[in-house]
Amino acid sequence: MKSFIKNVFIAGLLLTGLTVSAQQDKRSLDNFRQPDKRGINVFEAPKDSVSTFDGVKVRVGGSSTIQYQALDHYNSGAVALKPIGYNFNLATANLDLDVALYDGVRMHLRTYLSSRHHPEPYVKGGYFQIDKLDFVSEGFLEDVMKNVTIKIGHMENNYGDAHFRRSDNAQAIYNPFVGNLIMDAFTTEVGAELYYRKNGFIGMVGFSNGKLNQSVVESNGNTGGASFLAKLGYDKQINDDFRFRLTGSLYNTGYVQNNYLYTADRAGSRYYFVMEDVNASASSPFRSGRFDPGFKNQITAIMINPFVKYGGLEFFGTAEFANGKANTEVDERNVTQMAGELVYRFGKDENLFLGARYNTVSAELSSGDDVDINRFQLGAGWFMTKNILAKVEYVNQQYKDYPTTSILNDGKFKGLMVEAVISF
Repeated sequence: MKSFIKNVFIAGLLLTGLTVSAQQDKRSLDNFRQPDKRGINVFEAPKDSVSTFDGVKVRVGGSSTIQYQALDHYNSGAVALKPIGYNFNLATANLDLDVALYDGVRMHLRTYLSSRHHPEPYVKGGYFQIDKLDFVSEGFLEDVMKNVTIKIGHMENNYGDAHFRRSDNAQAIYNPFVGNLIMDAFTTEVGAELYYRKNGFIGMVGFSNGKLNQSVVESNGNTGGASFLAKLGYDKQINDDFRFRLTGSLYNTGYVQNNYLYTADRAGSRYYFVMEDVNASASSPFRSGRFDPGFKNQITAIMINPFVKYGGLEFFGTAEFANGKANTEVDERNVTQMAGELVYRFGKDENLFLGARYNTVSAELSSGDDVDINRFQLGAGWFMTKNILAKVEYVNQQYKDYPTTSILNDGKFKGLMVEAVISF
């Protein structure tokens, strides 16, 4: 009986949360990217001077995602690969709280309820977004704030545009494919970002403390360093059919104890156990199929992203150039990533899509070897409703020029992925 009452109570809380979400969604929140189909091809949250604030509003939302994996992997045989078969991956889930705290002030908090790396819930990050300064005094710097947005928090840093289209644990509705890029630029650090937008132009400068895991413990006589971020671009809906966006982004650290730009995703890769050692455990490693250049202490990364949408046809590109080193290295190393994806959306309200992506990484390893990784993805999707998406993907990834002693020597994986996404 106690167990029954407990389950009924939990179900009631969940239903209450869904009801709150549905009610708030009708009015929505100001300057907010919708977590469903309406948020596709939205990058930075929109900037609108029209206010709907009439008191504190709490929007409870979230997402749930599961994949069926049918992948095979191969290498030269110098190092044994972990045997993998065809079956379902772990179902992942997010919980989102978005709160209108004051006119022009909003809070976002995301919690991973389950992820590949952590079976237990933990906070991904959150931030305050300030679009008005009326909390200082009514109309304070009103003309300036018509074009300015301020974000402060332990948050997903705005480096590049690819992170707006990637899967963030269970939030996979923005991604037309199942997997993210090979070299997945994503990090959450304590910092602040200042945006200026006018007539389609966008500029951003930001600073962070360069740390994924916060700590006051000293190493080499200090507690860390700092990272500098910047973005400059243009985004314009030219007419009803044609939209054009082009941005360039910079991420730079003079010195940090350990850089996480390409390893900060604690949720994990969608391709479970591909190219992993036979002794790999269930919980680690969790970034299978990705590439980490190993820039531990110093890094300069530049990402250029063009986006063009004409009718139902859209192109999104990534050109990324990074160099850096670890303290143990004398010379900096370079890595280049290129990616291009073509997606065609059609049907009623563009509820169907077909897409293809080609992604390549060329890098110098710390061993001195120059290697290449190439990936081809072919995908299709169906929005059953604006909150429910079904995707299927064929993926083929190949590793070239790795040393004969490496597990990635003559390595490749390929096969099918099927993914179901709910987001509200």
